[in-house]
Amino acid sequence: MNNGGEERCPWCLGFPAYIAYHDTEWGVPSFDQRHLFEMLTLEGAQAGLSWATILRKRDAYRRLFLDFEVEAVARMTDADVDRLVQDPGIVRHRGKIEATIGNARAWMALRERGIAPEEFLWSHVDHRPRINRFRTLAEVPASTPESAAMSRNLRKKGFRFVGPTICYSFMQAVGMVNDHLLGCPRHSALDQRLAT
Repeated sequence: MNNGGEERCPWCLGFPAYIAYHDTEWGVPSFDQRHLFEMLTLEGAQAGLSWATILRKRDAYRRLFLDFEVEAVARMTDADVDRLVQDPGIVRHRGKIEATIGNARAWMALRERGIAPEEFLWSHVDHRPRINRFRTLAEVPASTPESAAMSRNLRKKGFRFVGPTICYSFMQAVGMVNDHLLGCPRHSALDQRLAT
């Protein structure tokens, strides 16, 4: 869609919810723990699949994983895993479901050690979004040294399904990096927002 001579990033043009996600959420800096945990979960669930698939299942993920309230997810049991693996509303991959629960427990363990998870995550970009200036999708990396460091550090803390590519997708989603293309109106909008 053309907007004042600019065009949205081409990856989002498949259906209205995808465009809305691009226009309102992707790349917006987030420090909200619930949202960060949700996006870490969904990016891990995406592994081997398309983001469009996950976006269509997002409401079911929110319902089945208790609106991503970390404490509640951490209390889920093997019986919950058995139930969730049968639900077609989400990706029925036992390892990914178990990882979500395990990651909630690892998240809680960070808190118990006095580490704020949002601070820990944002430390990988020195607590300030990186503004990239890519013109084409071909220029956008699949991972970076920062996402590789995040992956290593999360794994050391007991997280799973947090490889460097997953971590970079997460960083893009929660605004740790602005990877909207230069021709996209959201790039300049976020850039201006950060400047104020």
